Amino acid sequence: MSISLFRRSLDVSRRAWLQGAMAGAAALGSGALWAQSADKKLRIGFQKSASLLTLQKSQGTLEKRLAPLGFGLQWVEFPAGPQLLEGLNVGSIDVGFVGEAPPIFAQAAGAQFVYIGYEPAAPEAEGLVVPKASPLKTVADLKGKKVALNRGSNVHYLLLKLLEKAGLAYSDIQPVFLPPADARAAFERGAVDAWLVWDPFLAAAEQQIGARILADGRGVVSNYQFYLAERRFAQQHPAVIQALFEDTVQQGRWIKTHLDEAAKLIAPLQGLDVGIVRESLHRYQFNVQPVTPAVAAEQQKVADAFAQLKLIPKPIRVVDALPSAKAL
Repeated sequence: MSISLFRRSLDVSRRAWLQGAMAGAAALGSGALWAQSADKKLRIGFQKSASLLTLQKSQGTLEKRLAPLGFGLQWVEFPAGPQLLEGLNVGSIDVGFVGEAPPIFAQAAGAQFVYIGYEPAAPEAEGLVVPKASPLKTVADLKGKKVALNRGSNVHYLLLKLLEKAGLAYSDIQPVFLPPADARAAFERGAVDAWLVWDPFLAAAEQQIGARILADGRGVVSNYQFYLAERRFAQQHPAVIQALFEDTVQQGRWIKTHLDEAAKLIAPLQGLDVGIVRESLHRYQFNVQPVTPAVAAEQQKVADAFAQLKLIPKPIRVVDALPSAKAL
């Protein structure tokens, strides 16, 4: 997608945000005071596994775009998406980047955010792995087995859909909720039978410990990645959001056309081998776009699946966390 087309799409969202801010000024009450008193700084929540943001952080390209707007930049690292959304909810960051499941859990818990963009589908970038010598050959073989995953992350939905496709119920397996580092340790010592994880951890498990991919997201889930913002920040600073996206589009395109060079730059930042990072970069698309009705509908399916299994306390409407229905 060209920068000019992206700008036109984003301008639609910008007008919606500004209209919403003007119409809701009285209702927000303290919103104007918040905007005036807050430091003019964009605080971005990221995970070190998010290769594009990790590159942007190291290269300083976004700082240059924000400077003419009078904004500084602060990077805040989180171990995984659920923790990042907690940070967004309590006001420690303004913008975050996560997989498809964390926003569902956060919205159900009452977090105030809006979806401001998404990365195209990357179903190969998450998968279910078993030890190389494991007797498990299909997802159906997971019945009664211990499966490690990060609760509330994108792989949580992948697990539901893989089980459904294999004719198993969620209750047929024993979920073991662990963050990636702890899950890998449990996987290596044989404390769990399988592990659901995303890249670059997936590629690392393949190349470093010989983990075998039993299934990935292809034909099962889209595995979208989302940019989220604190609602008032998105309404009151659309130019900052646009600067973030324009830099993200440019740097993402550079990665896809310079995979080897990008991997060499990112690998030491993530503490991984170049080959692992290159494989991970290959599986992602890096082309942020405004959320479309089709993507929102896919996200609603994730929410409905979690609600049906009572993994979230109440059903939610994803549309309530979009900037405006007019923006679509």
